[in-house]
Amino acid sequence: MSETKGFRHVYGPVPSRRLGRSLGVDLVPLKTCTYDCVYCQLGRTTNKTVERKEYVSVDEVLGELERKLAADDTPDYVSLAGSGEPTLNESIGRLISGIKTLTDVPVAVLTNGSLLWMPEIRDALMPADLVIPSLDAGDDLLFRYVNRPHKEISFRKMVEGVEAFTKSFPREVWLEVFLLAGVTGVPSEIEKIAALVRRIGPARVQLNTVFRPPAEDFAFGIPADRMPRFAKLFPGRVDIICERGREGRDGAAPNEGEEADILALLDRRPCTFEDVAAGLGIHPTEALKLLEKLVAAGTAGTHVAGGRTYYVPAGRGPG
Repeated sequence: MSETKGFRHVYGPVPSRRLGRSLGVDLVPLKTCTYDCVYCQLGRTTNKTVERKEYVSVDEVLGELERKLAADDTPDYVSLAGSGEPTLNESIGRLISGIKTLTDVPVAVLTNGSLLWMPEIRDALMPADLVIPSLDAGDDLLFRYVNRPHKEISFRKMVEGVEAFTKSFPREVWLEVFLLAGVTGVPSEIEKIAALVRRIGPARVQLNTVFRPPAEDFAFGIPADRMPRFAKLFPGRVDIICERGREGRDGAAPNEGEEADILALLDRRPCTFEDVAAGLGIHPTEALKLLEKLVAAGTAGTHVAGGRTYYVPAGRGPG
């Protein structure tokens, strides 16, 4: 059984293409977000909101982190990410400061950037070591198509917020750009995004596309052989982070106990990643990463029914 059993808000460490061994921290309930992105690997947003409150107790999170850090090898990063938009938690600044009292491990914040126009959020993130916001479109029309933001978030406000934060943050900002085939993954649209990247001025661009099952079946990834060509259209350093197997640790298999536990569930019935998380007492994001590794290893497969992705043992249909 996974060693994360008993932890509600802390998961991993899990291998990350960009952050090495990343110890994840979830600050909002599953799919509480300012966006409802068509490509989201966690499915459709169930609570689209801009309301900021302490969705998750920071004191409880810090207690879990202290236990986890004492029990495990030191991770490369503590990452505030997980099941929704972490800046919706109004205590994120207090959490970052609290983490700093527990460990010297750097703190990364993975945010969609939608609320960085708020000065209080920019201030709250200042103690972080790395911030990775997103920019998935070059104009308002495709912003609304791809990200499906809350009605109170405008494209202009979002871009201005990301720019203001990047220019004031004393350490590095990496800007994630997620491209969709036939939508934003065409040269004319990439040029619009690249112009905004020049304006924002991040330390690097993290270029991504769909390779896990997305929220919508019309969201398609860019073929791997086209990503390097698209990368050349952006200024500065560009990391392509979506290709499987680029980094050895990211292709690692789950340990035998985790694999056996998951396959035992799948032998009994098809499961979504939420089903596996609930059945094994692990975090949904960790369950998804483990399932995708099993799929990549050829020991599990997927099928889609009712707009949801189900995992089954390799070679077996819906059953």
